[in-house]
Amino acid sequence: MSHELLNYSRRQYGMDHDRYEWSMLQDREPIHWPGDKPLALWINLSVQHFPLSGEKPAVAPPGALTMPYPDLRHYTLRDYGNRVGIFRLLKLMAEYDAQPSLAISGALAKRYPQLLERLAQTPYEWLGHGWNMLCMHAGEVDADTEAGWIADSRAALEQFTDQSITGWLSPGRIQSVNTPELLVKNGFTYHSDWVNDELPYTFKTAEGDMTCLPSCLELDDVFVLTQNLHSEDSFAQQVIDAADLLIQEGREQGGRLLTLNFHPWLVGQPHRLKTVRDILNALLVERSEQVWHAAPGAILDAAGRK
Repeated sequence: MSHELLNYSRRQYGMDHDRYEWSMLQDREPIHWPGDKPLALWINLSVQHFPLSGEKPAVAPPGALTMPYPDLRHYTLRDYGNRVGIFRLLKLMAEYDAQPSLAISGALAKRYPQLLERLAQTPYEWLGHGWNMLCMHAGEVDADTEAGWIADSRAALEQFTDQSITGWLSPGRIQSVNTPELLVKNGFTYHSDWVNDELPYTFKTAEGDMTCLPSCLELDDVFVLTQNLHSEDSFAQQVIDAADLLIQEGREQGGRLLTLNFHPWLVGQPHRLKTVRDILNALLVERSEQVWHAAPGAILDAAGRK
């Protein structure tokens, strides 16, 4: 067998790119969260716009419309999240004194300005979440086009908030080869697209370093409920099981991070809100002595990444 394919310039220890330095969790200096709690919890609400029409991207995001135009069944279900589901989740988060972040499609600034005005009344940290769920940062997308999506998304959101928006979560957690550099050039200091870790790490770009704050895919509600087709009870139990293991590891080896991503069009449904309540009660009430819940910016500060 020829080893010719194994001999190339980028072959190196750990992986074949230079986006970050290879390190294993067991070899890192332990992180200590505030209050010496073993587990940090980041909750994110993804507030998205799925256009009814438009050119289909090469890669479809999770939750993409799938029926022939006009796909009113799926469009109106996604729209439900911005008309109904988000308000249920905001009420529930306030009830538990939770501090979720809000990853928001920039197009909502034009389509639903009243929604952004309502979101601006919360104390929650905002993240850029692309322009809409057809503008996928993937494949052969033109760099100038992608740069426009990123710049327009940040500018649109910052019309509604005094925050300087520095965090980013791409639609579908998908990036092109240019995305990290374009994010840095547009003032973003961290992204949450790469899911290869459970602690933040330095992410290198040709425009300077930023931070990757990994957002867990395995416990994303869309992934668990619509792709793995697990029940709501199973979803809640998986989150609780993950928290218990991470708490144990955090006590023994240094702080751990649990991230949860909720979509209003999915878990804002009446029959699923109890699932979110069960999760919040388990993490923020029953395990409050072990869980430090904070916004992503505060987590990065505590991890020494800002």
